[in-house]
Amino acid sequence: MSAISYYTAEGLKKLREELDHLKSVMRPKASADIAEARDKGDLSENAEYDAAKEAQGMLEMRIAKLEEVHSNARLIDETHLDLSKVLVLSIVKIKNQTNGMEMKYTLVAESEADLKTGKISVTSPIGKGLLGKKVGEVAEITVPNGALKFEILEISRE
Repeated sequence: MSAISYYTAEGLKKLREELDHLKSVMRPKASADIAEARDKGDLSENAEYDAAKEAQGMLEMRIAKLEEVHSNARLIDETHLDLSKVLVLSIVKIKNQTNGMEMKYTLVAESEADLKTGKISVTSPIGKGLLGKKVGEVAEITVPNGALKFEILEISRE
């Protein structure tokens, strides 16, 4: 059994959509690929058949993994989150104490992290360092290339 994972409504929707796509589109395609390869003759020396069977096996493993994740997924109730400190789904404006640069991040579950859109995982070094901090506090965070200090300027929600 895998651990419980927490998702936003958007993240849970993406998970369901991917699972549905794999089951309704990719699974039938994999079966069709196997049937097509089987029709090409001798299975003992049919590399295309072997590749199609292997692809199907990988697809089924992915489906099983996503089904397990989905069964252990929990939706985060955003209405009960405390705005006085940094939590998952908090939008945090921080200031790097070294260079004065200000950044804004949304803390999300690991599976929803996307640095390009400003979403960082609560399990990342920066995410872990910010969790539980309040406005005005300084988070000292150890990252692979050293230590950083970030001042919490603002905590908000969408």
